[in-house]
Amino acid sequence: MSADALSLTHFDAQGQAHMVDVGAKPATRRVAVATGRIRMQPATLQLIASGSAKKGDVLGVARIAGIMASKKTSELIPLCHPLALTRVALDWQLLHELPGVACTVTAETTGPTGVEMEALTAVQVALLTVYDMCKAVDRAMVITGVQLLEKHGGKSGSFVREADE
Repeated sequence: MSADALSLTHFDAQGQAHMVDVGAKPATRRVAVATGRIRMQPATLQLIASGSAKKGDVLGVARIAGIMASKKTSELIPLCHPLALTRVALDWQLLHELPGVACTVTAETTGPTGVEMEALTAVQVALLTVYDMCKAVDRAMVITGVQLLEKHGGKSGSFVREADE
């Protein structure tokens, strides 16, 4: 790998942090998929699955929180560009053997820069919302495994995480 390939784009030649200039980059379709999990007590998972948590529909509220967070990513991550997202989809999987819940987010846009940060932000905030809504019954929950699964579009092409990564 060349030294140029290893350089960090958010620093200029003097080592100062800056926002990357994407003005000359062509607008292309960009897609990113991220995932994460939250481990919990079996009784907490049962509350979520049955819809009987005191605060209501935990996964429904957390889905909206994740989508809203994806739209606020540039306000949370200092050097992210604001993006016009064309789609954000958030899916849940109940993991009875863990026990816990998995969250997978797909974020899409057509523009000059990718949507990895938006997908990752959505996963984190959605899982934090699950924690917030269930902490009264289970403060030992653990958010884990947040990662980019794949990204497509742009000059750097596609990335798909290998199953063993």
